Amino acid sequence: MQCIINRRAQFSASHRYWLPELSEAENFERFGPTARAPGHGHNYVLYVSMVGEVDEYGMVLNLSDVKHVIKREVTDALDFSYLNEAWPEFEHTLPTTENIARQIWLRLAPHLPLTEIQLFEHPELWAQYLGNGMEAYLTLSTHFSAAHRLARPDLSFEENSEIYGKCARPHGHGHNYHLEVTVKGEIDARTGMLVDLGALQKLVDDLVVEPLDHTFLNKDIAYFEKVVPTAENIAAYIGQLLRSPVRELGAQLHKIKLFESPNNSCEVYGVDLDAAANFNEQREAVLTGV
Repeated sequence: MQCIINRRAQFSASHRYWLPELSEAENFERFGPTARAPGHGHNYVLYVSMVGEVDEYGMVLNLSDVKHVIKREVTDALDFSYLNEAWPEFEHTLPTTENIARQIWLRLAPHLPLTEIQLFEHPELWAQYLGNGMEAYLTLSTHFSAAHRLARPDLSFEENSEIYGKCARPHGHGHNYHLEVTVKGEIDARTGMLVDLGALQKLVDDLVVEPLDHTFLNKDIAYFEKVVPTAENIAAYIGQLLRSPVRELGAQLHKIKLFESPNNSCEVYGVDLDAAANFNEQREAVLTGV
């Protein structure tokens, strides 16, 4: 029987986003405050995922051995370091979260049966690397507060109550939504970035958080006048808002994960949103004769 096991580790380090071939003005234009000297720091949290057969002792690997490998190959060098100078690779490609995750994979892969490296720069930003060349994933986390009512306009109050329970009450109710936006792309060999993080953050803020925050979704957002604002439909709506703009930044929207409460969440994937959009476009073309 195969099983995936996970080991957590952490390290504290500083870094700076700065390319010597660019002028000071160009560096600050590209990297913003992260270009400031002498740099800034993070408490990084690392998750190493490994796969293997469960042995006669009930283990995939001895976790004590795994701990020592991670310490020897990664955290001894990175903890309390200036990352730009910690490993030679960071002299050529900046130590962004996604590039650090990739370099950790490359150091651990000869010793451990890896399936995934997940690296948190802080609780609202993390990267995943799965061993696929320069491809990586980057996730932004944010939140907004909104009210909604779950009710189809073509059904009676009694019918809606039968389907949606308390959520069908006429005056609605509210949630503090927690949103995770994951994009996929190729790590740039010089900047270490798969996407302009500042531009991505601005997209999420401008297209999602600001329009949805402190609204009554059914009444303030035109889309939800006819579409029931379940968590599933809200996540799909957010995905449709971000698909094309993320692509214009040079990345792909991989996943939207929306927490309605600590107990309820849903996920929608970019490939499914693309397929749905293509289907709707083809259907519209057939109907209009274009």
